[in-house]
Amino acid sequence: MRLDKFLTSLGKATRSEGGKLIRQGKVLVNGAVQKSPDFKIDPDSDTITLSGEVLTYKKYTYIMLNKPEGYVSATDDEKEKTVLDLVDPQDRRRGLFPCGRLDKNTLGLVILTNDGDGAHRVLSPKHHVEKIYKFISRDPVSENDIKALESGVDIGGYLTKPCEIKMTSECEGEITLIEGKYHQIKRMLEAVNNKIVYLERITFGNIQLDPSLKRGEWRYLTPDEEEIFK
Repeated sequence: MRLDKFLTSLGKATRSEGGKLIRQGKVLVNGAVQKSPDFKIDPDSDTITLSGEVLTYKKYTYIMLNKPEGYVSATDDEKEKTVLDLVDPQDRRRGLFPCGRLDKNTLGLVILTNDGDGAHRVLSPKHHVEKIYKFISRDPVSENDIKALESGVDIGGYLTKPCEIKMTSECEGEITLIEGKYHQIKRMLEAVNNKIVYLERITFGNIQLDPSLKRGEWRYLTPDEEEIFK
């Protein structure tokens, strides 16, 4: 791997910024100053330091975010704030993207990563990765509504896959899905003449939203959570 690319992969600098730092003599490879941006290194065996800081190579980054209202699940948007605006610039430079989407006004668990293959795998319907959402509906959800929703409803030419609903009150409950169509839960409630007034994702597979994270806060996945994701 090129030395400047190594710095970029860790989010320490852009490619041009990394080249400048290297030419300024601020980067050491195995204790020796290396001023060539295209110098080849082995990130797994060489020791790289930047201004005295030892840099540890990690191919992929995994972040848990408690998404607040008003942010779109995108990497860039000309008009709206995105979920990437909530994390450090250093991590944004690593090519993060949201693994799956939450609507602008839906809250809760979003996983940000630069692991494209991993994200594709967990989002693929054939792997049946469950996502659980807390919801509040405008009107009470009847037993007949639950049966219809759990067996599948038409949301505009598409029949939803079976799901599971657990009600905690007449208008509050949890819904477990294995798919994620555009505005799916809102459209499902509309199919039974109801409306979602609050929606929050609380789990993604076996990864649960950390209750210590306030809205808009984030943290890296723990090693155990990374293994679950992978």
